[in-house]
Parts: sequence; structure tokens; C-alpha cells
Amino acid sequence: MARDSSATKARLLDAAFTEFAEYGIAGARVDRIAEAAGANKRLIYVYFGNKEQLFDLVIQQAMDLGAESVPFDVTDLPGYAGVIFDHLTARPALMRLVAWKQLERPGATATTTEAYRRKIDAVAAAQREGRIAPGFDPADILTLVLALAQAWFAAPGGPATDADGSVWQEERRKRHRTAVVETVARIIAPDSTGSPLPDRDRESAP
Repeated sequence: MARDSSATKARLLDAAFTEFAEYGIAGARVDRIAEAAGANKRLIYVYFGNKEQLFDLVIQQAMDLGAESVPFDVTDLPGYAGVIFDHLTARPALMRLVAWKQLERPGATATTTEAYRRKIDAVAAAQREGRIAPGFDPADILTLVLALAQAWFAAPGGPATDADGSVWQEERRKRHRTAVVETVARIIAPDSTGSPLPDRDRESAP
């Protein structure tokens, strides 16, 4: 019985992920989730509570999986940004789910807040040790690393598309990944102070 219950819960969570990523909380329907999971709708309320609680659990599960798949490495923030990019571009539904969370459930969970604080503290320690540029606030550095890794999703024209609307091919994706990694490397370089761009970089900046 316990094994059957665990399997049903797993199917419901998988179906809920797909439903929430597509429709958000307001547009999601528990009957569609139950049908996709091959389960009784009543079990959603028995196992997870209401729809908002189910959404929160789906988000937390996705964040936990991301933390396992992309462990934080303060000694290699450029590489960390590149791995985040790979993880997210392979899972566009996850980015849609996160976008819905920002719109409908913007409050951070205690678990997420604590994890973020630990990362900020690690960046601050690396700054004190001279391994990361001291010119930026550690929270800003972490925010920039995460934002750069996700920028492809929010670009004009839609996620992973060029200005003409064409979908990125593998080579184009690789070039953008390189840009993400190299930009993070420049931001955190120990000789960087957060000062204005040199003339040669200012001229080429958009």
C-alpha cells in the first residue's frame, strides 16, 4: 500500500509540474492533473492540501532537484553560471514554472531564503580572501550570476530566439553560453573594482 501511495504521489507531482508550468496556479485544473496522473482527484487534497500548497511543493521539489544537479561552487562562479544555463535551457518548462511563481506566489520560502543567504556569505568570504572582486556587493554578484544564466529566457522575441524570431540552433546556444561564462568571469575577476568600463569596452557596449 505504501509503495502504491508513493507511486501515485510521484505521478501527481509530475503531472502538476506540467500543468502549473503551462497554466500557472489560477489556470491550472486539479481534474486535469488527476487525469494525467491516472489518479482520483480527491487524492490531490488528501496528499497535498489545496492547489497553492501543491504548487509550493512542486516548486520546492524543482529547486531541490536543481540544487542537486547544479551544486553551488563559489570557487568557480563562471562554471557555475554555465551549468545553470545548461540545466535551464534543457528544461524550459522549469523556467515557465518559475515565471508563474514570480507572478502568483512571489514570496520566498524559508528554505530558499536560507540557501540564498549561505551563497551570499560564501561570495563575501571569497571576496575577503581576494578570490572575487571586492567592488560589488556579494548579493549583487550572486544576483548577476543567476540573472545572466537565465537571461536567454527573458530576451525580446521569446526564450532562446534571435531578433528575427528564429529559434537558436546548437551552435548559437553554445556561443551564448560562452558569453555568459566569460561575462561572469569579468565581473568577479580579482582585479575588477566595479568601476566604470574602460574606454575600449565602453565603445563596444550596447
